[in-house]
Amino acid sequence: MAQANNMISETKAPEVLPLDTSVAEDDNGGAIAAETVDSDQIDDLFKDLKTLLGTVEKLQKARQDVGDIKPLILRLLDGELLSGDDLEELRSGISGLSKLLKLYGDYQGALERAQPARAILDQLLKS
Repeated sequence: MAQANNMISETKAPEVLPLDTSVAEDDNGGAIAAETVDSDQIDDLFKDLKTLLGTVEKLQKARQDVGDIKPLILRLLDGELLSGDDLEELRSGISGLSKLLKLYGDYQGALERAQPARAILDQLLKS
């Protein structure tokens, strides 16, 4: 019975980690403390990544809608006369270019805001 009491008194209580840390395993299977991010940071991370994804999708669609109007613009700037179909394609393409430039600005902003996610994702997805 005395031996059982010694075992109980020698048993350490599990270490309580601060809220901003979690337990992970090192390469040898040992427990190590690793910093984590709070739920607000994770929410912001996913919001920024979703915003970036949305702007990339819009940018790619706008690029497809614009098509390849560069040759038509060059012909127009060279003073060539264009057919009615070419003029219509050019009119549509130039309108699409305006939208494309706005979306590119949105994409640059979203990309900048999403950059901190890289470090957090590296930390969270480390294997």
